[in-house]
Amino acid sequence: MEVPLHQGFVLAVTIMREAIDEFRRFQRDKEVNSQLYSKLTVRGSCFIRTDQLDGETDWKLKVAVSCTQRLPALGDLFSISAYVYAQKPQLDIHSFEGTFTREDCDPPIHESLSIENTLWASTIVASGTVIGVVIYTGKETRSVMNTSNPKNKVGLLDLELNQLTKALFVALVALSVVMVTLQGFVGPWYRNLFRFLLLFSYIIPISLRVNLDMGKAAYGWMIMKDESIPGTVVRTSTIPEGLGRLVYLLTDKTGTLTQNEMVFKRLHLGTVSYGADTMDEIQSHLRNPYSQQMQSQASGNAASSTPPKKAQSSAPKVRKSVSSRVHDAVKAIALCHNVTPVYEPRAGVTAEAEYAEADQDFSDGNRTYQAASPDEVALVQWTESVGLTLVSRDLASMQLRTPSGQILTYCILQMFPFTSESKRMGVIIRVDLPLAFPRACAWLADESTAEITFYMKGADVAMSSIVQYNDWLEEECGNMAREGLRTLVVAKRALTEEQYQDFESRYSQAKLSIHDRALKVAAVVESLEREMELLCLTGVEDQLQADVRPTLEMLRNAGIKIWMLTGDKLETATCIAKSSHLVSRTQDIHVFRPVTSRGEAHLELNAFRRKHDCALVISGDSLEVCLRYYERELVELACQGPAVLCYRCSPTQKARIVKLLQPRAGGRTCAIGECARIPTGVGPLLWKRGQDGVPMSVSSPISGPPGDGGNDVSMIQAADCGIGIEGKEGRQASLAADFSITQFKHIGRLLMVHGRSSYKRSAALGQFVMHRGLIISTMQAVFSSVFYFASVPLYQGFLMVGYATLYTMFPVFSLVLDQDVKPEMAMLYPELYKDLTKGRSLSFKTFLVWVLISVYQGGILMFGALLLFESEFVHVVAISFTALILTELLMVALTVRTWHWLMAVAEVLSLGCYVASLAFLNEYFALPGWSPGPPLDTEPTGHHVGGLSPSSIFMCQKRRGHRGGLPGCAHPSSTITSLVTLTKWPPRTCSNTWLLGHAQTVAVVATKFVCVTLLHRSEG
Repeated sequence: MEVPLHQGFVLAVTIMREAIDEFRRFQRDKEVNSQLYSKLTVRGSCFIRTDQLDGETDWKLKVAVSCTQRLPALGDLFSISAYVYAQKPQLDIHSFEGTFTREDCDPPIHESLSIENTLWASTIVASGTVIGVVIYTGKETRSVMNTSNPKNKVGLLDLELNQLTKALFVALVALSVVMVTLQGFVGPWYRNLFRFLLLFSYIIPISLRVNLDMGKAAYGWMIMKDESIPGTVVRTSTIPEGLGRLVYLLTDKTGTLTQNEMVFKRLHLGTVSYGADTMDEIQSHLRNPYSQQMQSQASGNAASSTPPKKAQSSAPKVRKSVSSRVHDAVKAIALCHNVTPVYEPRAGVTAEAEYAEADQDFSDGNRTYQAASPDEVALVQWTESVGLTLVSRDLASMQLRTPSGQILTYCILQMFPFTSESKRMGVIIRVDLPLAFPRACAWLADESTAEITFYMKGADVAMSSIVQYNDWLEEECGNMAREGLRTLVVAKRALTEEQYQDFESRYSQAKLSIHDRALKVAAVVESLEREMELLCLTGVEDQLQADVRPTLEMLRNAGIKIWMLTGDKLETATCIAKSSHLVSRTQDIHVFRPVTSRGEAHLELNAFRRKHDCALVISGDSLEVCLRYYERELVELACQGPAVLCYRCSPTQKARIVKLLQPRAGGRTCAIGECARIPTGVGPLLWKRGQDGVPMSVSSPISGPPGDGGNDVSMIQAADCGIGIEGKEGRQASLAADFSITQFKHIGRLLMVHGRSSYKRSAALGQFVMHRGLIISTMQAVFSSVFYFASVPLYQGFLMVGYATLYTMFPVFSLVLDQDVKPEMAMLYPELYKDLTKGRSLSFKTFLVWVLISVYQGGILMFGALLLFESEFVHVVAISFTALILTELLMVALTVRTWHWLMAVAEVLSLGCYVASLAFLNEYFALPGWSPGPPLDTEPTGHHVGGLSPSSIFMCQKRRGHRGGLPGCAHPSSTITSLVTLTKWPPRTCSNTWLLGHAQTVAVVATKFVCVTLLHRSEG
């Protein structure tokens, strides 16, 4: 029963670990579920959470069909005659095309439906009440269509141990066949074969899985408790040792090498440029006109319906060339965005209470901004710093406060959000009369009537063909990019009422299209994107993370090749690569020219092949062409270089690059990207009217910022090991990462210290567990061989279970605390990490060394027990088992490099448990009486000896007086001379190997003194 008992213990430990993981998941689910709040929302809208669908934690606003909101009562919704046309099921969770038609009206009402009008399955209605029509069900839902079997990441060490386990299985079968063959296939040999398979089954390390799983759990706990890398989270407990053998590190730029905290650095108007040290001039340009108009209004011409013209004409040239241009640029930046100001509730106001005006604090110090991108927030914060402040925004309007304290209201007529395809965003606004001092601010309008203006901003590649001709935009964009700044081009176009009405008609018609709606809508919007007035060029700096340069230098010294995959333009990506020392300033860089055909790709690959030790810089489009025709050649050339920089790279291309590297890296790729940090005090946006009629926005205590954090998800999931850095983008990368860190510099300690230690400890632990099974199987084989290859177990019952658990488990498992070098030394000499990539800690060579040690020790223990304790042969089980336990404890002691107090406790505890068990396990150590065997004068056969117990064989020897054994059997000592002594060990392991190989000699001698008293006591 020892095998079932052993397997039962293994299963019990595995079930316990799974139960603990399940309980932790339950706690996380409970924490997430407790974040639901009842919120006040405007009529016809609600907030939903989509974190279970796309990982985003921000609360998204959903809008109802407008014509249904005009019904007198809620019950009237069920009495109307209407239908919904919806597109066929799609994979894209960020788009939807449909129409809502009400037929009981004259004429029928047609209204377009978009993503803003839909709630997908697996989302949560976080606020408000929703009455909807079910469109997709079952397999047609977005969540089901996007569900795929997640990649089960298995560590390279586990795969190597699986190969060794297969070799052990072959050895088990071979040894059993040899034993049956030496028996001569006498009698029911097939039954003896299965007996030997069971007797030698400990060659297969059943407890290896449990020990490794427990060790990995311990490694994860150590990582999360390391005070040098606070905030680190281990999300996958199956691959911590994979951090110790990485060859390629693929990293994003924004939020990974940089902080994703944008700072406004440059404003360029074409003829004049403003930097950080000249921002006060911009404040003057904005403050002076407002101050003049305030003085004019205060002095008093109440009868005048228009502002004084002389105020405008006193210095028209100056205002036109500088002040007007500065004002137009700043106003465009303050209006063209998707930012919303958020105000914290006052202390003591609960989330469930309705917010009253008196409960809110709308001061500047209590205001924060929420947007889809940190670039947007940086721009709005800069306009606030120069005097034009965004104070409120809702679905239909936004309000700005001028330097003189006036509140200007702008109606939002249309909003065109940023997309990765268009690379730009726009807004159409109408100027309303200001709420205070209306005549003083009427001069702000471009027309004599209320103006309608189309503002747009975007990347230079998208805006260069939209704005009017100029001779400075391309050059200045390149200059800013070389400084490491992220650039945005801002432009505007004034629209007449007729032009806007024509556009609105065509735009509404395009949104009602059933087929090719996106193309038709884009075509209508592009009709406005012509000959726009170029206002300015902005430059925002994304600052490097702390200690990026020394961390990258450490990783390079550790033999890790770093590839940067980013969506930014060439100049910005190259500048960041040099400033972060990803590419040395003295190192050659080969910029792969844009290619579109096979011939061009061939020429560029040949040009790069002629260069040596050169970093490769290639665009996503050129990469796609090369992978189509020369995939193998490109990968080989890129892997030979010190670094690779891929710019304008899409998320799909990032994942593809990872998959291309995996066969060459042998399962040792790591992808690192930004994930989200959930801030406190930021929540869904709610709109209500203040006492002065200005819409204000408030927030709930808990929520997360919106963003495109899924940009790195594909890359992280495809890599063998994924690491996420807490940042300002979405939660998708956080949920996909195997490990989460708070700063990029922490990756150095995570790999050099924890990754290296986890791998070496797991390798030692795995080989030691296999040694533990091999040595006892060797003793069984020797015992059976000495006694005519009898298929009789040497140890039975609790002894076998205790050997793998109580007696040796704690010392063996304590190897997870061992360390060959101190963490400080591992950080100081990253070259130690490079040695691990060769896999020398666990290989077939080290495996064979441990096999030979196990065979040598098992043979010495068994033969030593038969020779040294010949007079007490009836107690061969107690003698050999005691020597075996002492040998294992000595082996652990000799293997340890750095002692921990828990290791000493484990040694003493295991030895104490064994000694204590001797008092009540006499039936396992004292062998029962011998059973009747064959006549003594009969030549023994394998069949007959197979029915004898060890004690009966011993009694036969004593009665016949054969000290050399039964007739036809050589004395056991004669086989000792056949053992091969290993003498040619590597110099650096010679002393350790000699000690390990001869530990059994110490154990046998120690057993001679330890067991004499115990054996005599049991005999008495």
